Amino acid sequence: MAKVTYIENNGTEHTIDVPNGTTLMEAAVKQGIPGIDGDCGGACACATCMVYVPEEWKGKLPQIETMEETMLDFCERREDNSRLSCQLVASDALDGIKVQMPESQH
Repeated sequence: MAKVTYIENNGTEHTIDVPNGTTLMEAAVKQGIPGIDGDCGGACACATCMVYVPEEWKGKLPQIETMEETMLDFCERREDNSRLSCQLVASDALDGIKVQMPESQH
């Protein structure tokens, strides 16, 4: 299980336990965390679950696949550290990660 902190654009933090094998998007939506929409349900088809990942965590994440890269290209608030939380699966290696949400997913 990973303890994950989601930080809203206004600085409000939400820390939850995410079971291993669950995407960070799925966990956020189930817990009603504002700022993660997940309109496509996690199919990597909408980019409404984008988060910013701190530099120190980037090496612990899987490489960005082509589909995720394509979806991120449509995000007007994309940064170098942007990832789709539907593509980030909780594991013991992600315990303690903090992700920041953009001002808006749309």
